[in-house]
Amino acid sequence: MQEYVEKVGVADVGQRLDVFWQTCLEEEGVGRSRIQAWIKDGRARINGQVCSKAATRLMPGQTLTLAPEYIDSSVVPDDGPLNVFFADEDLVVVNKTPAMTVHPAPSVAEPTLVHRVAHHFPALLSQSGERPGIVHRLDKDTSGLIVLALSESARLSLTQAFASREVYKEYLALVAGVPDSSGTVNFALGRHPSIKTRMAVVERGGRAAETRYELLWSASDRSASLVRVRIMTGRTHQIRVHMAALGHPLLGDAVYADKQTAARAPRQMLHAWQLRFEHPRSFESMEFCAPPPDDFLQVLRELCRERVCIGLTGAVGSGKSTVRAVAEEMGVPVFCSDRVVAEAYAKGGEGCTILEHHFGSRFTHPGGGVDKDLLRSALAESDSLRREVERLVHPLVRHALHAFRAAHDDDVTLAEIPLLCEAGLAAEIDLLAVVYCPDGLRHARLQGRGWSPERIATVDSWQWPQDKKVGMAQLVVDNSGSLQDLHSRARALIQVVRGMLRGHAERCVDELCAIFENPDTMEEAD
Repeated sequence: MQEYVEKVGVADVGQRLDVFWQTCLEEEGVGRSRIQAWIKDGRARINGQVCSKAATRLMPGQTLTLAPEYIDSSVVPDDGPLNVFFADEDLVVVNKTPAMTVHPAPSVAEPTLVHRVAHHFPALLSQSGERPGIVHRLDKDTSGLIVLALSESARLSLTQAFASREVYKEYLALVAGVPDSSGTVNFALGRHPSIKTRMAVVERGGRAAETRYELLWSASDRSASLVRVRIMTGRTHQIRVHMAALGHPLLGDAVYADKQTAARAPRQMLHAWQLRFEHPRSFESMEFCAPPPDDFLQVLRELCRERVCIGLTGAVGSGKSTVRAVAEEMGVPVFCSDRVVAEAYAKGGEGCTILEHHFGSRFTHPGGGVDKDLLRSALAESDSLRREVERLVHPLVRHALHAFRAAHDDDVTLAEIPLLCEAGLAAEIDLLAVVYCPDGLRHARLQGRGWSPERIATVDSWQWPQDKKVGMAQLVVDNSGSLQDLHSRARALIQVVRGMLRGHAERCVDELCAIFENPDTMEEAD
């Protein structure tokens, strides 16, 4: 005979006995009239004593037992694979895959975990009821450890152990944002007032629920975190609802998370990681640990992936545009501040509008747009005017850079900005790369392109000396050789950064996997 055992919590005090059990078994499709019939037939007990009155009001601390009389269902064994961690004549511990329902139900058409266990362990079918062997559950899309009883005596013993909080259950979860380093959640849970398929935090009529969590790791952009979660009660969807109530819903949770968070994973990222209990016959301490499955690890790898924007700068004629072109050929998204400024100076552009507002038509063509040659000549004659124009234009570049970075999720992006350092934009990028070409060689190359010594000297005076930029850089691309050499060094630059990022992600995942392989016990809450 299958039996349910529950403790009366603070939120349950004063509730009718039949209403209490209806809430507990609502997910199983058990109606209140059926529960009332079981109670009337003497199948309910309070503190071990039979109670046949459905309207009995509950008192704090009581132990409630219900032995329902189900019509035996016909469980047809399913010969699919089963990841068994332990089995003997009394019980089996299984590492459940995601997308598998635990036990039969009217709404479930496909084979369940019970069907699969029945094939590998036929003794399961010696138990009566619609859920043979079930002493606790996992949601369909939650992976991890679950124990099933293979004998009636083991089922009764394990059911009591779960009800008495003698079983240690710990989960791993990937959640949105960064929660506090640790915490305990005690929100009472009940059916959502308007969406009956959901659970919710409720002020009245809910069941006591306690969840403890500890932060293990957070992504560098603070968009998500890995937490370990211990549940002291086994309410439906408890972890999912509690973490969502804290403002940190599970990635991939299509029910309790917003659409953006739900879309970040193929399922709710929840895995039953650790399970510890006393063997019902030998009383031996049983301890099991199951590292998360591949889909969980794949999402974790994605979260460990760093995204780097290389800020490329250098003196005029140093070879920046060549490096930028090589990056584009290698599939790297590229930002070019010169293009941004050119668009801003075009007719109707924001830069043109700003200059007209401050200087009238002084620097614009009669037909519209900035006369760049006229503006450049004026800047060469007046440092104060140059500084004023830079003060007006640099924010446009900064804003465009922000938009560029927000629009690209690639591992590596590149932003070519000649005045990156001078404009105070170094803080907007992740790695500073400088293309260096000795001044003599650089000047000679510029003169070969028709630049006069005076023009070179003027433009150089607008920028920091090369050695100052090199002193700030994390990466330096030497352009003192041939064009072919520069192409090779530009490719090496991108490859080095990509390799660095892959190495970081692999180390990150390896460190977390080491934790998964060597679990400990969460500290008890005060």
